[in-house]
Amino acid sequence: MNYLDLINVLADKTAEYTCGGFKFGGLLPYIVSTVVTLIQIGIPIILIIYGMLDLGKAVMAQKEDEIKKGQQTFIKRIIAAVIVFFVIVIVKLVVSIVAPEDGNDDISSCIDCFVNGECD
Repeated sequence: MNYLDLINVLADKTAEYTCGGFKFGGLLPYIVSTVVTLIQIGIPIILIIYGMLDLGKAVMAQKEDEIKKGQQTFIKRIIAAVIVFFVIVIVKLVVSIVAPEDGNDDISSCIDCFVNGECD
């Protein structure tokens, strides 16, 4: 999705899309895709920053047990950040595997519409 498409959709508020037999307004998929992108990028960054702060506090305290605890917390937050980042990719992969292959692309087009903002 590029920003010119977003501007065109915002200018044309009467645009309607059909997904799985449901009709919805033009702003909804772009709002949802923006929120998904913020979650997919923002949450891992926040988790990594908090992990670095925890590890930094532990190192500044210069106690071996606190450093170990800080390292474990940092590793757990890194793993959580990776999981959050890839959850959208995993969901799209699972849906593409499970979706029927009879030429009906309703499910994949809905996911593209709401996750990527690529609505037809």
